[in-house]
Amino acid sequence: MIEVKNLSYSYDPDDAPVLKGLDLEISPGRYMGIIGPNGCGKTTLLRHLNGLLTPSKGDVWVDGINTKDEDQLYLIRQSVGMVFQNPDDQIVGMSVEEDVSFGPENMGLAPKEIRQRVHNALERVNMAEKATKAPHTLSNGEKQRVALAGVLAMSPHTIALDEPTTYLDPGARKRLLAVIRNLQQQGVTIVHVTHTMEDIVNADEIVVMDQGAIVLHGSPGDIFSEIEQLDGLGLGIPQMTTLMLRLKKMGVPVRTDIFSVDEACMAFSALMGNRRE
Repeated sequence: MIEVKNLSYSYDPDDAPVLKGLDLEISPGRYMGIIGPNGCGKTTLLRHLNGLLTPSKGDVWVDGINTKDEDQLYLIRQSVGMVFQNPDDQIVGMSVEEDVSFGPENMGLAPKEIRQRVHNALERVNMAEKATKAPHTLSNGEKQRVALAGVLAMSPHTIALDEPTTYLDPGARKRLLAVIRNLQQQGVTIVHVTHTMEDIVNADEIVVMDQGAIVLHGSPGDIFSEIEQLDGLGLGIPQMTTLMLRLKKMGVPVRTDIFSVDEACMAFSALMGNRRE
């Protein structure tokens, strides 16, 4: 479990805090989305989860270890892996397999174990067939999956993602989100920072931040029902939810807790089937 207790943080002691007294628990195996307007502190919060930043006030605990304990940062960063916005910031190898092996090699693992971890990690992100390719020949979506594989090769229990779909086209974005969802279904805890609502419709819970504070926290259904508050933050709601709400107002008997195209298709199929009966 990751526990955030009364977390406040300032980049400069003379400046106003970026985070203000946050309390949050992230349970094992959960998929948590974190959203909010630019400058709200969501990336700053994310970087506290594996000790890249340490609190100005309060504490962050990872598996019972305080991130302020510098002697334990190695263990914390093995437990919580980070995937950044731009994959080029994380890729260091001359080939895909060399890049993914970087973390395990620094862990001092045996060559046989490293090879197995690299293979397994690339399989999990659907990039095994590109193992010998040079990273610069890959698309941005493929690079991001390689960066994710590099984190997976260190066997973290939590993956923290900082707006990982920013530089991706719609197809690559869909493929990456499918991989992330599959990892969560395999037991990996996911903490996903984004500004795009559609990216986190499959999350178990969503945290909404504004001006360094948590202003909403609940299931996707709970959060997306707060239309006025989200609109006030410039966030909006998923397009499918907007469509369902409009149809509901027109008298069409549809659910309004639908967030994805697949769910919408299933709902319309059921509706048409009922009408034929």
